[in-house]
Amino acid sequence: MKASFPAEGSRVCEDAAATQALGRELGAALEAGDVVILDGPLGAGKTTLTQGIAAGMQVKGRVTSPTFVIAREHRSTVGGPNLVHVDAYRLVGEGGSGDPLGELDALDLDTDLDDAVVVAEWGGGLVEQIASKYLLIKLDRETLFKQDPESEGRVITWFTACGGGL
Repeated sequence: MKASFPAEGSRVCEDAAATQALGRELGAALEAGDVVILDGPLGAGKTTLTQGIAAGMQVKGRVTSPTFVIAREHRSTVGGPNLVHVDAYRLVGEGGSGDPLGELDALDLDTDLDDAVVVAEWGGGLVEQIASKYLLIKLDRETLFKQDPESEGRVITWFTACGGGL
């Protein structure tokens, strides 16, 4: 990841537009081989953040939840890395081999993962095995809701972590 995006931080995103804006900033800084793991409950904004990442990376295609397709590849429009958007839980959590790299490889994606950016929803505890270093992003929708039940805001925190990786 380029130094233009901090390796760790926290931001309050009051709405979907702010979440996508954060994603655009991150997407513009991501490089081939980067792995981003999104962790948060249903409705926390994981796909919304990924939509922003895709915009920042300038890739093709509508970004939707990967729940029903397991993984979707979005090709770069500017010669940068492709985006591989993965539902990690479905990839290895439901009868998978427990080998995320093998499961991703079995999907027969057109892109070598070293040449792409992998964004994994529900990835905590699973996808870390495919990279020695990754960005873990936690999306918290409860903190601000407890303060104000009308709030649509999220607290988004991130840090670089190390996994078992390649």
